[in-house]
Parts: sequence; structure tokens; C-alpha cells
Amino acid sequence: MSISKSFSTDVARGLGGPSWLVDRRVRASGSLDSITWPTSAEEIWRYSRIEDLDLEKYRPVSAERLGAADNESAPGGGPFAREAGEHSGMLVVHDGRVVHHEIDPDLEAKGLRVCGLATCDDSDEIANVLGSVSSVSADAFTVLNDAFMPGGALISVPGGVVVPHPIVIVHWCDGDLEASFPHTLVVAGESSEVTVLERFSSPNTDHLVDAVVELVVRDNASLRYLSVQEHGPRTWHIGLQRAHLGRDARLASAAVALGGGYARLRSESLLDGTGAMSEQVAVYFGDSDQMLDFRTLQDHAAPHTRSELLFKGAVEDTAKSVYSGMIRIREDAQKSQAYQTNRNLVLTDGAGAESIPNLEILANDVKCAHGSTVGPIDDDQRYYLESRGISPEEAERLIVLGFFDDVFGRLPSSSLTNSLQRSVVDKIEHRRTR
Repeated sequence: MSISKSFSTDVARGLGGPSWLVDRRVRASGSLDSITWPTSAEEIWRYSRIEDLDLEKYRPVSAERLGAADNESAPGGGPFAREAGEHSGMLVVHDGRVVHHEIDPDLEAKGLRVCGLATCDDSDEIANVLGSVSSVSADAFTVLNDAFMPGGALISVPGGVVVPHPIVIVHWCDGDLEASFPHTLVVAGESSEVTVLERFSSPNTDHLVDAVVELVVRDNASLRYLSVQEHGPRTWHIGLQRAHLGRDARLASAAVALGGGYARLRSESLLDGTGAMSEQVAVYFGDSDQMLDFRTLQDHAAPHTRSELLFKGAVEDTAKSVYSGMIRIREDAQKSQAYQTNRNLVLTDGAGAESIPNLEILANDVKCAHGSTVGPIDDDQRYYLESRGISPEEAERLIVLGFFDDVFGRLPSSSLTNSLQRSVVDKIEHRRTR
């Protein structure tokens, strides 16, 4: 794999923004020639379609099309923002650059910041935090994001501030044979509370999205985070979502993945402070020839930490899914607890799911468990419903929704549950009309 000459240092420099951001991009772009691009021979890319990605045909979205960093001319967040209900702030991001932002003025007076990375005040502070989480587990696509991100979204909550309503981030990525590089940085200050809802979408264009999300959860802070991926069927999405948790910090993160031709999410949590708690849940549904690819890490670095993971997926037609998860308990993480579960429904012949749970335990006083299943709908469940007069089609719909119900019940925003469930039903119904 190699990239086209469009991914040059001159292009990275030409994206503009503050000098610290330009310098960061230039440094990263200068290292691309020495990057080793991944292959499916590597364990972390096993079962993926990474050899099918032709980086030479893409080019970064141009500075001319992106416009100036401080030019915010877009309207609000559309249907997703409406479905999310009342919110304390919002960011609209087009191809990685913030084009609209709004914030509750009372919370802004308390120090809450909801703005573009390239236009926020306190550039020195942002420069020091940006990349501090993602660089710990950097790969080729993290470096590529560093080299060509035009800005991105910043949410910074001061210590002790409770944000009463969610903050919404809406990403729209478009442009045929172009690549965009969204970057989101969320910092929840000590003893703060905040909920962040983020959606990625694109039209039916051949587009590459290389996305990075950094979640910094300070001591005793609480962050609830939801990512919804609903890209068009020809979009490639390769994403990293990594969180660092301080002492007694709490993170509840959720992912819903329904779109994209190939969509990969690397979801990682480092429990770095005593008493930290992390919950990671996901719903994914693939149809047609989609591939949905998840790699997770529950990394316990401190004692008395706890993590729970529940990922549930379904595939039909010739779609494929991959789940590979690691629980890592470091030597100093005594008295930790970690649980990992992956369940998969294979709804039609030709579809397939891979599930690979893993444990790496270096401490001797811990509680850990993991498990996975891959299989079709249970015949007894189907028979029970059909014997009571429910049609086969309705029985399948009810079983699939019931399969996902416990994950939907744990999403950070109950107001979005109905619309996301409708999207799952649309996928089931779409197969029957083809």
C-alpha cells in the first residue's frame, strides 16, 4: 500500500490554521515516507479488507473547498440534532473543519468551551493536550490524521461543571475520491459531568474518512459518549476512539455502526487511576457486502478498576463483521475486574462474523471473564413466535430487536433509541424488498 503524491507536506501546510497546528501537520506529513502501512497479516488487522484500500486514488479535501478555518456558514445539526432533543452545545463539522458551533451562554460563562480546534482560544493548552491520548497507540492512520486534519471539534468542560444536556457533534463528509480527517477532543475536567453525542455520515460517494476521537476523563469526572456511524455504502471509515481515565473517573461509551462499505473502529480505554470505571457497548448491523470491523482494548493500569464491554452485531446478505477484543490487566492493577462479551447473529447464508476475545493478565488478584457467540436465530424462539400467529418476517424482526434491546437500553441518549431501532428495522426490511 502506498499513498498518492496528493498527500504532500505542501498540501498539509496549505490547510492553514494557527501556527502550532500547521507545524504539527508538517511534522506528521514529513514522516509518511517512513510509515509501514498495515496488512491483514498483522494480528490487529486480521480478517480485515485493508488490502482492498487503494490510497493512491484518494486526495485530501482541498484547502479551497474547506474554506477558511474561521468561516462558519453552515446551519444547525439537522435531523440528528432534532432527534437528540435539548442540547447544551453543538458543533457541525464538514470534512473535518468546524462550520457551525453554538453553546449555552450560561455554561460558556462557567468556562465550557465548544469550538473548533483551529479557532479556539488558549492555543497553547490545546496544543499540549491534542494527541496526548491518540499518540499512545498511534498507527499509520493516526499519523495520517495528524498530517491532514484541518481542525476538528473541541469540547472542554472545566472542573466541577455539570453540563445538563448533551453536546452534539454532527460530521458530514463528502467529495468523490477525496479523504477527510475529522478529529474530536473531549476533555472532562476534574469532578465534571458531560454527555457527548457524535454522528458521522456521508452520501453515496467513494470517500475515505480517517477519524480520531480522544476522550480525556479527569479524576472523579463522568463522561457519557455515543458515536453513530451512518455513512453511505461506498465510504471507507477507519477510526480510533481512545479514552484515558483518571482516579475514580467514569466513562460510558457506546457505538452504533450501520453504514459504510468498510467501517473500522478501534475503541480503547486506559484505566489509569485507582477506582476508574469504563463501560463500552456497541450495536452493529451489516447488510449487502458491508464489512464492519471492531478492535477493542480494556487496559487496566491501576488497582481497583473495573471495565465492562458488550458488543452485539448482526449480518445478512454477504456482509461480514469482525470483533477482536483484548482485556489487559497490568501488574499493578490488583483487585481489578474486567468483563468482555461479544454476540453475533448471522441472518442469511453468505454472511459471516468473526469473534476473537483475548486476555492478557499480569496481576494475580483480579476477576475477569470473556465470551463470544456466532450463530443464526434460535429456532425455538422463531417457532415460539410463529406458533402464536406471528408471521415469519415479523418474528425475525422482533427477535433481532430483542437481541439488541439490552445494548439500546444502555445508550447515553434514550431520545435517539427509537430512530436507531428504526434504522435496524429498515435494514431487515430492505433485504425482503430486493
